[in-house]
Amino acid sequence: MNIVVVGLSHKTASVEIREKLSIPEPQIEEAIAQLRNYPHISEVAIISTCNRLEIYAVVYDTEQGVKEITQFLADKGQINSLELRKHLFTLLHEDSLRHLMRVSAGLESLVLGEGQILAQVKNTHKLGQKYQGLGRLLDRLFKQAISTGKRVRSETSIGTGAVSISSAAVELAQAKVKDLSPYHITIVGAGKMSCLLVKHLLAKGASKIAIVNRSHRRAEELAKKFPGAELEIRLLPDMMNTIANTDIVFTSTGATEPILNKANLEVVCVNGKCLMLIDISVPRNIAADVKEIEQVEAYNVDDLKAVVAANQESRRRMAAEAEGIIEEEVENYLLWWRSLETVPTISCLRSKVETIREQELEKALSRLGSEFGEKHQEVIEALTRGIVNKILHEPMVQLRAQQDIEARRRCIQSLQMLFNLDTEEQTV
Repeated sequence: MNIVVVGLSHKTASVEIREKLSIPEPQIEEAIAQLRNYPHISEVAIISTCNRLEIYAVVYDTEQGVKEITQFLADKGQINSLELRKHLFTLLHEDSLRHLMRVSAGLESLVLGEGQILAQVKNTHKLGQKYQGLGRLLDRLFKQAISTGKRVRSETSIGTGAVSISSAAVELAQAKVKDLSPYHITIVGAGKMSCLLVKHLLAKGASKIAIVNRSHRRAEELAKKFPGAELEIRLLPDMMNTIANTDIVFTSTGATEPILNKANLEVVCVNGKCLMLIDISVPRNIAADVKEIEQVEAYNVDDLKAVVAANQESRRRMAAEAEGIIEEEVENYLLWWRSLETVPTISCLRSKVETIREQELEKALSRLGSEFGEKHQEVIEALTRGIVNKILHEPMVQLRAQQDIEARRRCIQSLQMLFNLDTEEQTV
């Protein structure tokens, strides 16, 4: 029995390939059932996100099990197996354990240390249990990977600090005002960066958000991605009126010339009104001369790049610390896995000794006669159980703790021979 992982990620496959092989949550049950129907696959768990698809399996035969998973993926994506193999990675045994723990800790993510993947690993474990994909080995592995992800985040700072321009922009705004919830915020633009701005703003507690865009359709498409938020949609001709009622402005458009400058902002910055401007566009959407307005704080992408770079470097240092934690957890899992080999022998030995104890106790009590009190019988019962437990304790501890595989197997064989144990009926 071995654990393998076969998959692809943003590192190995284009989005077009990832789309073909994506397994949405409603299809997980069917996919697990199909995989478990293959003759060499015993347990299955599937991680499917926008950046990765990974199939973890306990297999009876490593080579055949990997072939079966690869065939399943080729059929699923309707891709030739030879073509598909160029995009897949395969990890075996200890490497597969390490990989899952790295994934759970955020070390394999597009954004190093991001936290969303831990929730996705938890969901994989939940679905694996629900649809009978998990047995003893994968259940234990996923539980340990989840605890490893939590441990990495609690013992290092890998998940802190903005690592994209959009998240850095929101982090900067929050640092300046502390609490974003009371502030009116305008985002000029409705592209990918604006979508990320909305995501990060909502996560930080902002609620009064207006989207200003040239196309009403594009702005509506963005708003539909956040059904729980009440986003105002305004068209570009109404931009200055919207900004007049705004405290913080983010700009992210494809304009080749500044759309905000000293001249048009002076009109709205009256009666002591203060305004924070954060421009994440290249070319810039906000002219340099806006800084001449006393009530205006203005930041551009260069101000944010330094923050992002510092945070990325900090996360890389934290990742090195996380690797040490992961190695500890991999070794802990391997120790547990190796100990499973001893279970049938230990169980059989305990059962045999217990049978002998019960037989000898029954003989002794019958000789003592019926007048021997019930209380005395309980004392003798406890005495014999205690003797058996103490005799068996040390051999069992030593057997489980033996890390050398060959030495452990020799010990198991010696116990089976010396006590004439039959472990064929025992299962791990």
